[in-house]
Amino acid sequence: MRIDSHQHFWQYDPIEFGWISADMPGLQRDLLPADLAPLLAAHQIDGCVAVQARSSLAESDWLLSLASQSPFIKGVVGWVDLLSPAVEADLERLAANPRFRGLRHIVQSEPDDAFMLRPEFQRGIRSLAHFGLVYDILIFPRHLQAAFSLASAFPDQTFVLDHIAKPYVKDRLISPWDTGIRTLASLPNVYCKVSGLVTEADWSTWQPADFRPYLDVVFEAFGANRIMFGSDWPVCTLAGTYSQVYKLLGDYANSLSLTEQSAIWGGTAVRAYGLTD
Repeated sequence: MRIDSHQHFWQYDPIEFGWISADMPGLQRDLLPADLAPLLAAHQIDGCVAVQARSSLAESDWLLSLASQSPFIKGVVGWVDLLSPAVEADLERLAANPRFRGLRHIVQSEPDDAFMLRPEFQRGIRSLAHFGLVYDILIFPRHLQAAFSLASAFPDQTFVLDHIAKPYVKDRLISPWDTGIRTLASLPNVYCKVSGLVTEADWSTWQPADFRPYLDVVFEAFGANRIMFGSDWPVCTLAGTYSQVYKLLGDYANSLSLTEQSAIWGGTAVRAYGLTD
C-alpha cells in the first residue's frame, strides 16, 4: 500500500481549535474525508493515517467513526490521557478497534520541556506495548534530548517522530537540531515522518532547495527504511498544495533505489503502524 502517514480531519469550531489563528482562514472550515479522498486518488495513494488534532477521548472516537465510514483511513493516531490512572481501561476500549494504531500528545505545547520524562507519563507509555500501539512524538528541536531519553527507556516500544522535530527552516538554522536528530535516530525503535516541512519555512517564498539540508540529515540518520511520507494535510495548505508537498519528497527520493522509494511511500508506515488493507 502507498500511504500518507500523517493528516488531519476536523469539524471546525473556534474554541475546540483555538490554535487555528486569524492568519489561517483556509483552515477555518470543516475538512473531512470527502475533501482528502480526491487528493489521495490523484497521487495514487491507497490510504492514510488520521492523526488527532484535539486532546480528548472524543477525538479518538470521532476519528474511528470516520475510519469506519471511509475505508481509505487505514489507521488512527488518537489521544488518551497518558497521565490518567484509567489509561489502561481507555486503551483497552480503543484498541479493540483494529484501526486504532497509536497515540499522540501535543508535547510541543507543554510548558515543561521535560514533560515526556515525568514518571506518570512514562507509566502511560509503558501501557502501550501491551496493546501494540505506537507513540507519535510531536516536539520542537529543544525537546530532542528528552525524546531520546524516553525512547531509549522503552526499547520495545515503537516511536514515530512527527515533522522531523520541526527544524527552524525559515531561519536556516540546522544546529543543534541535526545533532539531536542523529542521536535520536541511533535508536532502532524510532521512525521518522517527513511531514510538516513547508509550514516551518517562509509560507510564501520557500523553495525546494530550502529543505535539502534537513532532508540530507534525516535520510543519513534514519535511512529510508525508517522514513515515511506524511502530507500534514490540511495544515500544509497554509504554505503549499498537496501536490507541492508530495513533489518535494518525490523529487528528493528520485535518486534512491526502488526498494527505498517503496519504503518511503508506504512500506515503512505499514510496518511501523501495523496497517492492514
